[in-house]
Amino acid sequence: MCLVALAWKTHPRWRWLMAGNRDELHARPTAPLAEWRLPAGVKAGRDLRSGGTWVGADARGRCAVVTNVRDPLAASTGPSRGQLPVRFLQGGRDALATTTALASDAAGYAPFNLLLVDADACAYLGNHPRLEQHAIAPGIHGMSNGGFDVAWPKTRRLCGALEKWIDSGEEDLAPLWNALADERIAEDSALPDTGVGIELERLLSAAFIRGQAYGTRASTLIAIDYEGRGFISERRFGPNGLFEGETTLSINTDP
Repeated sequence: MCLVALAWKTHPRWRWLMAGNRDELHARPTAPLAEWRLPAGVKAGRDLRSGGTWVGADARGRCAVVTNVRDPLAASTGPSRGQLPVRFLQGGRDALATTTALASDAAGYAPFNLLLVDADACAYLGNHPRLEQHAIAPGIHGMSNGGFDVAWPKTRRLCGALEKWIDSGEEDLAPLWNALADERIAEDSALPDTGVGIELERLLSAAFIRGQAYGTRASTLIAIDYEGRGFISERRFGPNGLFEGETTLSINTDP
């Protein structure tokens, strides 16, 4: 997943709100959002090459999301970053304790941003350009393929759309889906310089990337209330942005 906007303990109903897009090669085999048999209770899409995921939730109302950090000069070897959310969702540690445990071997992974969420905390772990680990304050935050809360144009737009939706008090999710479908290209003066060249920076500056070989594969919304109940919803896309299906799963905890 390459673009995330989140609201942590900001909405009167939803403790955790997340809107995000996963961008990937269309040829990479992927299973749609579903409840996993193992680890039991995990609700996520699945990367069929590595077995990991980019975003998911469990029956306890915990969530995890990972993005890559774009740096063509950084090493791209190591374990799959998609295993990081799974390690949290299948484990018994809380969010802050898990980021502490993962920090010890974070340098062995290609560059990543990781957010872990439970009832008490939203915890961040990143490993590039340096190790960074901390709790996230309540509010609206965003990340893409730079660092956490780095204000790339598409991150600012999506965070703004999420903030506007919260302030409106409405429940219709259409404005959030529309924000995830935004194909606007940023002005050159606003583009980051991540070492991939201006043409690719332009292409990647849209929230929704429409391409034959590479593009937005999934848009995801997650909402979890203060009791740990809510939903995770995914819309899937093929080459050139062709819509391929939608799945919504409920998230519930024991009474």
